[in-house]
Amino acid sequence: SSGINAEYGGNQQKAIQKNTANLDRETEELKHESVSKDFSKHLREARTAKGWNQKEMAQKINEKPQVIADYESGRALPNNQIQSKMERILGVHLRGKDAGKPLQPRGKKKK
Repeated sequence: SSGINAEYGGNQQKAIQKNTANLDRETEELKHESVSKDFSKHLREARTAKGWNQKEMAQKINEKPQVIADYESGRALPNNQIQSKMERILGVHLRGKDAGKPLQPRGKKKK
C-alpha cells in the first residue's frame, strides 16, 4: 500500500505545481485589479486634507487602520461599499473620471 501512497503523493505534487503555475499566470493578467496609483493618491490626499491619520479614518468607516494603510499603499482594493463610505466621509471622488474632485451635495445637479 505504501507504493500507492507514494505514487498518489507524487501526482498531487505535480498538480500543486501546475495550479501554482496557473495562479502565477492569472496573477500576471490581473495586475490592473490592484489599486491604481491614482486611487491611493486621492485617498491619501483627501484623508490628510481632513487632518485625519489612518487610524482616525479607519474608525470613521469601521475598518482596521491596516486596511487604510493597504489601500493607500496599493496592496488592497476596497469593495464598492467601502469605497462609497470613504467617498462620503471624505467628500471626494476616489474613482472614475471625477477622481480627486469634491463630491457634489446630493440633490443638486451640475448644469
